[in-house]
Amino acid sequence: MTSIQVSERAATRIGQILKGEPDGTMLRVSVEGGGCSGFQYKFDMEREKAEDDIVIERNGAVVLIDSVSSQYLANSEIDFVDDLIGSSFKIINPNATASCGCGTSFSL
Repeated sequence: MTSIQVSERAATRIGQILKGEPDGTMLRVSVEGGGCSGFQYKFDMEREKAEDDIVIERNGAVVLIDSVSSQYLANSEIDFVDDLIGSSFKIINPNATASCGCGTSFSL
């Protein structure tokens, strides 16, 4: 089983976002090709989960990760940062060998 964590800050922010969405909406985190470093993280609202999705629940926040993306996110943490340059979700990924300045693109 792949270990992917959702921080307390991320769970709180996801919960706030989902309150404004229809009941049953979840946050999908995925990895796709592209970005300036080869792969990029993608965040979407989703109302249906696939059979092979990993479902992470914390404090009422529900995060879906497809099985292919979970391989790239193994042992990662989904966090939420709010600093001087803005607020955003941040993936702390020990598998990434490089990342870009924006923090949404990485390479393996």
